[in-house]
Amino acid sequence: MTPTTATQTPPASLHVPVIGWFEQHARDLPWRRPEAGAWGVMVSEFMLQQTPVNRVLPVYEQWMARWPRPADLAADAPGEAVRAWGRLGYPRRALRLHGAAQAITERHGGDVPSEHGQLLALPGIGEYTAAAVASFAYGQRHAVLDTNVRRVFARAATGIQYPPNATTAAERKLARTLLPEEEGRAARWAAATMELGALVCTAKNEDCTRCPIADQCAWRLAGKPAHQGPPRRGQTYAGTDRQVRGRLLAVLRDAVTPVPQSALDAVWEEPVQRARALDGLVADGLVEPLANGRYRLPLT
Repeated sequence: MTPTTATQTPPASLHVPVIGWFEQHARDLPWRRPEAGAWGVMVSEFMLQQTPVNRVLPVYEQWMARWPRPADLAADAPGEAVRAWGRLGYPRRALRLHGAAQAITERHGGDVPSEHGQLLALPGIGEYTAAAVASFAYGQRHAVLDTNVRRVFARAATGIQYPPNATTAAERKLARTLLPEEEGRAARWAAATMELGALVCTAKNEDCTRCPIADQCAWRLAGKPAHQGPPRRGQTYAGTDRQVRGRLLAVLRDAVTPVPQSALDAVWEEPVQRARALDGLVADGLVEPLANGRYRLPLT
């Protein structure tokens, strides 16, 4: 079964219970506080991609204390962003956030732009992040479709257990159909549906007894039919190039001076995979090779 583009339930009947639930149950997260500002929202959105909140929280707090404004990060070396990223995973996000900070400083006087088009034009920012920052930081009306929101919509409106692997045009159309007309309420809806997917309508072991729209959920009312699409495979990590890359970066993050090849060779026995992982890090701009077989995090 594929997602439909309309829901049998009037959108307005979903808005009141979901937003009301959010008012009562939203987590007190630092990027949701007024003092976080648009920069705090942007940093959190970069960090939260494919990474759970509990792992992001300590890194976010340290990051914002060190770089409270885009210009502060832009003035530092990109390698310092990679170092501060720690073990969050997918460290290219750190470089992309550094590049966005530089662009914000150069093009927008150090202030995160509020216009969706200007956000989308920043390096490292795609459709989702631009919509999320415009919505959560500036209260604008945008369909914000992350994994959690897509799952809520798939179940509540479409009647299937999981959304497709990649966001479809039908999902975008459905999200726009469900979006409240008033800007502030639309921004609240975006945050509320995301929180509902994170806390209640989870990928596994969903808790329908706590769901404010269980009585309207098409999937639950249909008897929770099993997923009919391609098998959903969990990501593996042990033994992959990702694991090797992580170990190599850990050595470089902990070093205050350039690291010799021998120090990197010690973290992984298989030489072909180790060399492939190191070459990938260099190609991605995460590691800078120097003379005499030494390596460091990038300075420029």
